[in-house]
Amino acid sequence: MCKPMAEKTHTKTSEVTETLTLTEPYYSLIVWNDDVNTFEWVIETLVDICGHSVEQAEQCAIIIDSKGKYAVKEGSYDQLKPQCDAITERKIGATIEVMAG
Repeated sequence: MCKPMAEKTHTKTSEVTETLTLTEPYYSLIVWNDDVNTFEWVIETLVDICGHSVEQAEQCAIIIDSKGKYAVKEGSYDQLKPQCDAITERKIGATIEVMAG
């Protein structure tokens, strides 16, 4: 009878480990609307830097224009930081935010 209890305890330990891995921070790369940059420039930037298709970049640009900002990419901070820097070097507003859990 002790054997099933040990298996049950082992299962709980595995579940806790899996839950901890899911709570690691996840980030969004936010691009902000402005009155300076053209749609074409924002689209070209998203294609070049984020690897978006032209269609995907166009959709992002429309949302950025209408809502004021949009999360154009998600991932780890280390993945998004170089992209954020490259976007801001093109004089387009971009930030990295922790996604709400």
